[in-house]
Amino acid sequence: MQITKIQVYFLPVKTRTPYQFGKETMSEVVCARVALTVEDPVTKKTAQGWGETPLSVQWVWPGAISFAARESALQAFTCQVAQAWSESDLVGHPFEMGYEFIETRLPELRAAFNDERESEQQLPQLAALVCASAFDIALYDAYGNLHEVGVYDCLDQEHLSQDLSHYLEPDAKGVSFAGLYPADFLVHPAARMPAWHSVGGTDPIDAAELTGSEPDDAYPVLLRDWILRDQLTCLKVKLRGHDAEWDFQRLVAIGHLGMELGVRWLCADYNCTAPDAAYVNAMLDKLRVDAPRVYGMLLYVEQPFPYELEEHPIDVHSIAARKPLFMDESAHDWRMVRLGRQLGWNNVALKTCKTQTGALLSLCWAKAHGMTLMVQDLTNPMLAMIPHAQLAAHAGTIMGLESNAPQFYPDASLPEAAVHPGLYARRDGQIDLSTLTGSGFGYRIDEMERDLPSPDFEA
Repeated sequence: MQITKIQVYFLPVKTRTPYQFGKETMSEVVCARVALTVEDPVTKKTAQGWGETPLSVQWVWPGAISFAARESALQAFTCQVAQAWSESDLVGHPFEMGYEFIETRLPELRAAFNDERESEQQLPQLAALVCASAFDIALYDAYGNLHEVGVYDCLDQEHLSQDLSHYLEPDAKGVSFAGLYPADFLVHPAARMPAWHSVGGTDPIDAAELTGSEPDDAYPVLLRDWILRDQLTCLKVKLRGHDAEWDFQRLVAIGHLGMELGVRWLCADYNCTAPDAAYVNAMLDKLRVDAPRVYGMLLYVEQPFPYELEEHPIDVHSIAARKPLFMDESAHDWRMVRLGRQLGWNNVALKTCKTQTGALLSLCWAKAHGMTLMVQDLTNPMLAMIPHAQLAAHAGTIMGLESNAPQFYPDASLPEAAVHPGLYARRDGQIDLSTLTGSGFGYRIDEMERDLPSPDFEA
């Protein structure tokens, strides 16, 4: 296929409660929604594909310059990516087109963008990937719609011209990608998956923590009420990374509340804030001795350290020996996964916001080297939730997927939820993917009653 038309929409969303993670707090986000029209060069048949990603400023670009300046820069770079795709002569399968664009064109665009900024804070690689991801996701949806197949049904030898050895290099004796394709690393998707609820740094655990500024609407505020309403079994706990006693007490309090209400699993997520391995190890050892049941509930630890692995090559073998340790922000691509594995990281958290193509390549490399997977949220509302859930269903994670958009902006997804009610609300601690039918990602977008504004970019 080849692209014949691109439309970009910037859709603002506000949170119902602030979401604190790491050193940042999110209260609003702009989602980049992309529509691609494509054509089969031979048959001249056309189709449309959609992709969407929250341009989560706080997550992709922490820094000293103002939020408004960073957000404006992300939108400007997204439009530059759109222009580059509109001028591209790439033709083929989205896996091949996406790889070529990410490997060659995206670095050039980012370098040129940063040259123009001169003394201003530079656009990080993670931010560039997030800006590019909606286009990459839309490529897959368009291809599936053009050829009337599901996205995950066209990742095999029949549809791809080259095997994974063209894209990936092994890092262990006996590992080879020759003759293998992404389909060889995927699992048969389940219709229902456990959903992880994210407990933000300022989310109230009990009534004593209420400030009176909480929303008075149809949704819970206290963690207890969320657990009871959604029958949650998995809780991700955001920690500070600079206050060991607070981190310990927070995890223990949530663990004890969870035990009382049927929660089975916890995750400790530092969002890059911990100073060193000793800090994390001390908390894990204290948990093991002083709160052994909570320690037993702790399924994994996520991204304690700065994501720039080349600048901060911290040896993490000692943490991974205690609990499974997952890369998140650091896992830009399979090469960073390889570096992380050499430093002791033994598992990978995937995100569609780093591009669908990049997620698939990291998935294959990680599985080939014995690393297990999770699929994590970027607080994905609206269309962004669907590729996120589809990736988790086909990746084979250790325990479901993170789903926190129903907490922080549930009403943003009402048009999509009318078509996929089980996907945008957690029931019995799970999400339901059974309504995702048809070609592409199974959006069924024609059934969604959402009025879009005029495009912010069109070519």
